[in-house]
Amino acid sequence: MTTTEGGTIRLSGLAVGYRRVPVLQELTGDFVSGSLTALIGPNGAGKSTLLMTLAGLLPPIEGSVITPSKDRGHIAYLPQYAAIDRDFPITVFDLVAAGLFQSIGSFRAPDVVAKQQIQKALETVGLTPNAQMLIGHLSGGQLQRALFARLIVQDAPTILMDEPFTAIDTATVDILLDLILGWHKQGRTIIASLHDLDLVQRYFPQTVRIGKTSTDWGPTQNLQAHTHRAGPKNHLGDGM
Repeated sequence: MTTTEGGTIRLSGLAVGYRRVPVLQELTGDFVSGSLTALIGPNGAGKSTLLMTLAGLLPPIEGSVITPSKDRGHIAYLPQYAAIDRDFPITVFDLVAAGLFQSIGSFRAPDVVAKQQIQKALETVGLTPNAQMLIGHLSGGQLQRALFARLIVQDAPTILMDEPFTAIDTATVDILLDLILGWHKQGRTIIASLHDLDLVQRYFPQTVRIGKTSTDWGPTQNLQAHTHRAGPKNHLGDGM
């Protein structure tokens, strides 16, 4: 079995890490189709590694990730802000256009329809005047808006985000949060690593807390209860 029904992501005995050295092990459970889940935990706990594995950018060390589709375009991934090379000479327009890679390829210029998609995405995040600006000249908040515009044109049913609200202003957080909540209402499956527990408690119905020795899971409102409740170690559970 290599695919799941709907938009569910299923983990089975999953171990993730680098160079065969595991950071997280024995992860088993489902991120259910249409769920909105926050990954929380200390730096180095494995949140980014897990997201990269779910996105297909890292191979599992053990176990499997079963996704709704073999098509890589089914999953959109937003890396950490710090992972973006701001010295790379690319314009905002071209950065957003990269989100259409699955449909237009690496070397074809966007056609009229694709350009309209890109322009609409830029308008949604308030970056229309910055379309021809090099990304190195953007503020942190503007760059994050551009990356969200790239997610918009990808139009994927599953969206993975690594610290989407880091190093940006409150106004940009509000804009991007509205986009995330809108995607959730559309029934997309969304998983985001976050540090702001207030945002998690207010907007993310499901939470996975990754610790040094165990992983707790469940409804965010029961997070504290789950933290102290005994359960199968590193099992994400159903309904995630």
